[in-house]
Amino acid sequence: MEIISTPIRDLFIIKNRVFADSRGFFLESYNKKRLAESGINIDFCQDNLSKSSYGVVRGLHYQLNPHSQSKLVSVIVGKVYDVAVDIRQGSPTFGQWFGVELSEENKLQFLIPQGFAHGFSVLSDTAVFSYKCDDFYDPSLERGIIYNDPTLNIDWQVPLEEAIISEKDQKHPTLEQAEMNFVY
Repeated sequence: MEIISTPIRDLFIIKNRVFADSRGFFLESYNKKRLAESGINIDFCQDNLSKSSYGVVRGLHYQLNPHSQSKLVSVIVGKVYDVAVDIRQGSPTFGQWFGVELSEENKLQFLIPQGFAHGFSVLSDTAVFSYKCDDFYDPSLERGIIYNDPTLNIDWQVPLEEAIISEKDQKHPTLEQAEMNFVY
């Protein structure tokens, strides 16, 4: 397992060792001990799976404290552009975002800690997206930031006129207006 730093502190790309041959491949998608050896101590308790078609943009989502969520995300089928936005008050990178392409081909994972808003866009015909969370879903604490916030200026890698966005995600506030309670 290789832990790759990003320009935003505490946000990591994980490259797992892949054992491939003519039959297919095997990889260890999660190993708590190996993450801990790299200084990452997250206790995951919930796994989620979603399937989406080309152009779907989901996000930007997060949960407030005391039940904020770290996420370990990956793509099982297809390809997505995955984005995390630092929303930790006092962080030197507050309001900055980082994106990475996750696909069934590259088999990368993206580790998004608490204090980040998260979203993704689907770049393939369909995508099956997997994510582990370290706290349970709590709809009363669910919040979001509008996907097209002009101050963030996220390039979702799909033409926005073709983007498919849920009614709920179209109603999120901007970063400046969003409720958040994360401290760096």
